[in-house]
Amino acid sequence: MSTAVQSTGKNKKIDFLNGPLAWNIIKFSVPVMMSGILQHLYNAADIIVVGRFNGYLSQGAVSSVGSLVTLITTLFLGLSIGANVVVARHLGAREDDRVQRAVHTSVAISLIAGVIVSVTGFLMSRTFLEWMSSPDDIIGLSELYLRIFFLGSPASLFYNFGAAILRASGDTKRPLIFLSISGLLNVLLNILFVTAFNMNVAGVATATIISQYLSATLVLITLMREKSAIRLSLARIRIYAKELLEIIKVGIPTGIQSTLFSFSNVIIQSSYNYFGSVTVAGVGAGANIDAFVYLPMNSVYQAALTFTSQNYGAKKYDRLKKVAINSTVIVSAFGIIIGLIVIVFGRNIAWLYTDTESVIDVAMIRVMVMGTTYFTCGIMDVGSGCLRGIDHAVYPMFVTIAGACGLRIVWIMTVFEHHKDLLVLLMSYPISWVVTSVALFLGYAYFHKKLLAKVNADSGTDTAESN
Repeated sequence: MSTAVQSTGKNKKIDFLNGPLAWNIIKFSVPVMMSGILQHLYNAADIIVVGRFNGYLSQGAVSSVGSLVTLITTLFLGLSIGANVVVARHLGAREDDRVQRAVHTSVAISLIAGVIVSVTGFLMSRTFLEWMSSPDDIIGLSELYLRIFFLGSPASLFYNFGAAILRASGDTKRPLIFLSISGLLNVLLNILFVTAFNMNVAGVATATIISQYLSATLVLITLMREKSAIRLSLARIRIYAKELLEIIKVGIPTGIQSTLFSFSNVIIQSSYNYFGSVTVAGVGAGANIDAFVYLPMNSVYQAALTFTSQNYGAKKYDRLKKVAINSTVIVSAFGIIIGLIVIVFGRNIAWLYTDTESVIDVAMIRVMVMGTTYFTCGIMDVGSGCLRGIDHAVYPMFVTIAGACGLRIVWIMTVFEHHKDLLVLLMSYPISWVVTSVALFLGYAYFHKKLLAKVNADSGTDTAESN
């Protein structure tokens, strides 16, 4: 019977192919969740420090660019999802040579993508902000922050690809440790650069990229010292055609989906700009608060993706539906419980970002909407992850484009156009999540049934031939 690799050195790993699924999914998700929260704290620390020491205009300048950064980087981060799926699938199938080629191809992609994002973001920052109708009183600060921030793109993308490789093998703890170290450095440098050197948004951006290069270095050293099939050799970093096509098959639809998803968020951000700087700052603070709901759910999505991919590679098809069910229950529990906690303590958390009451009031409007409905986004993501894990990445791309992206744009152009209210604008999120979730799980049920029918037909053919 196939089993996942149990350990590498002293680092205990998760068994994807055997044992209780619910516990193993949680065991996988918790370190990923903590890693995501720490990574998010990079930006949150930036916003908190500049908001407290330089005012809400600097805070708005930093918080308003999050959707733009995501839009620019998300296509390549989709490829990191492809890397996770391909490495996990070949690990499940115990194809070590294929794992090696997938690892080195993934690293090569991350380096190329990092340079592309860095150059594009640095040169086009002002233009992007003008397209978004960034308010005149913050656009200069936003541009300065972005130009510096994008210099860290090579490190950020390498870290994300490297962490995806480690997680595909069941190693979720070391990425957490690396982000703990770099996150602490980021906070300390934020305070130093802003308070001692009076660098404002340039200081927090500089602190962030220094921390990103540290976490990337730690991942690089870890992969080079690995004893398993995911070991990285600098001399072997190149594009392997077959593995590249596998990564692209999953990663490009995922990246396109995420890019268009982010594009709809940029349109929503542009709609926030209609209300002025106070709303931009408040919504930015609220988005950073409700991200603490999304990140735990995203960790379950990554678990669903990896567990499905490994079991699919190992041909353990009987566990696929169980992965989907367990992941959906867990992500819903995470979203509902943490959402309620964020609502209860939201105003206190918002105070960390700013002491301007009008900004806090706006932040709480977003927190209330997201805290009560965000779990539906988690369900949607799990549906996408399970589909990608069974080699169907195109269907969730089209469903998400139509449901989560297209529906939001239609909402803004129709309902919001006639009712210029912040709450009306925010309602575009949960409506699109619910519609998309239903379509994704209907698709998963169809493709899963089709997979089992094919397996049974092949098994029957094999038996007939043997007779």
